[in-house]
Amino acid sequence: MTRFLAILFALFAAVWIWAAINPVYPHDWLLENYLVFIFLPVILLSGCYFKLSNLSYTLITLFMLMHVIGSHYTYAEVPFGDTLQSWFGAERNMYDRLVHFSFGLLLAYPMREVFMRVAKTHGVWAYWFPLELVMAFSGGYEILEWLVAARVDPSAGLAFLGAQGDVWDAQKDMAVAAIGAAATMLLTALINWRLDPSFGSELRESLKIETGDKPLGEAALRELLKRRRD
Repeated sequence: MTRFLAILFALFAAVWIWAAINPVYPHDWLLENYLVFIFLPVILLSGCYFKLSNLSYTLITLFMLMHVIGSHYTYAEVPFGDTLQSWFGAERNMYDRLVHFSFGLLLAYPMREVFMRVAKTHGVWAYWFPLELVMAFSGGYEILEWLVAARVDPSAGLAFLGAQGDVWDAQKDMAVAAIGAAATMLLTALINWRLDPSFGSELRESLKIETGDKPLGEAALRELLKRRRD
């Protein structure tokens, strides 16, 4: 672990400890932190094999800090959310919207880095796949919220959902996450367009169909069966 990463970890640990002390709704705090208990070890252990850039780790840390702050108050009662409510003239605490937006805004770039380095994606796909993955994770989280809230104590479930009476809360959360991811991918594309002379040719190359390309589906199945018989 580098000094920079150690500072990020210490910062997160300090905020997490603060959030764990006398949370507003202890049961909701535990529900929110199951994800931290799962993904923090994954991030730390995966770094031994596959290390991300300092930028990606910084963005991940910022999102996780926002999450644990929400777990302390519950997303519907974070004081800064009331400030956002006043700024936007909204009818509800807006902190959960901010976190869902930040999920896309902050985590799309680390996802892009993984796609480019592991899956070797480039061009158009290096911008599209992170956006898709953000939308998939966002939708998956909303399903997880529903399953958990339906099975726990009603008061903890309502705090965990944070819907604040909005019947379209899940759809709006997914929408702002997608907007955040699109903004990050657009900014990344603009930076590459400005600094990388091969930007345009890489985009075109990523959409090019190679000579000899064949359909998959039933054609690929026939080929596999033929090889098996041979």
